[in-house]
Amino acid sequence: MKVTAGLFDGLKSKSPAKEVRKGNVKLPPPRTPKVDFPTKLSKPKAPVAPPKKSPLPEVTKFARASVPQTNRDLDRKGGRSSYNLGRGNTRKQGETLWLPNTPRPEWLDGSLPGDRGFDPLGLSKPTSYIQMDLDALDQNSAVNKAGGVVGSFASNADEVSPDALAPYSEVFGLARFRENEVIHGRWAMLATLGVIVAEASTGVAWQDAGKVELDGAQYLGFPLPFTLTQLVWIEALLVGGAEVYRNTELDTEKRAYPGGWFDPLRLASGDDNRAFKLKEAELKHGRLAMIAFLGFSVQAWTTGEGALGSLAKFATSFAG
Repeated sequence: MKVTAGLFDGLKSKSPAKEVRKGNVKLPPPRTPKVDFPTKLSKPKAPVAPPKKSPLPEVTKFARASVPQTNRDLDRKGGRSSYNLGRGNTRKQGETLWLPNTPRPEWLDGSLPGDRGFDPLGLSKPTSYIQMDLDALDQNSAVNKAGGVVGSFASNADEVSPDALAPYSEVFGLARFRENEVIHGRWAMLATLGVIVAEASTGVAWQDAGKVELDGAQYLGFPLPFTLTQLVWIEALLVGGAEVYRNTELDTEKRAYPGGWFDPLRLASGDDNRAFKLKEAELKHGRLAMIAFLGFSVQAWTTGEGALGSLAKFATSFAG
């Protein structure tokens, strides 16, 4: 086999190179290329250090279930959670506020059902009073100094007295606001349900129901053996008597949630967690009913239609 002369000539034989001449000039022998084969492996690269773990515990899919998701999972006593986001406010992870990324007011700690930190005007903020000294009123003195601040004190806004018309010691108190919200929500739920049922069964708009009653008292199309004046007195005595009896209760909790005969199925008895969820659900439905009845009133004032009539007119607007 013929091997081409070139780079691998030195690998074929180790015999001395022959003398090469070109004319009378003696040329140097060709150089044999030196091939160095690596005898040592290259040094391995230094191992890369693993990333440092965060000092915060990693939340896995198994541990995520233990993180509080809503305000209901917080401590019922103080409404506090240990999952602080570290943003310089009192908002906690998993807490639902009425406006995201807003600080929770100090006087709304989340312990009440349905508490979402909504008090933009600060109406339920505890009231504190400043006690001032009397001004100097000496007519013989050249200068009468104004009285300075002696001290300050805060009133107990949740104190209930046996007075029927004004049971709370403070008008702007958190307990009074919550009681009024619950009572108004219950009335609104009854009103919205009554509006829909009455209009669907009689065909008379709710704002015109009084005109129909003037011709004769009736209920769901059935005549009643009472006059309109008698019905007003019956309603005033029944509702007013129940309200007066309720105001004799001095416990702020029982004033809004009396229990007993008002909980015949014992749904809110024996389990505080279930009772808390039921109270929050009632508040949500009551707030929605108050907004719904406000919508009924605005529709009746602007369009002259009842709830179902306004809904039918709204549906025809899509038919085009």
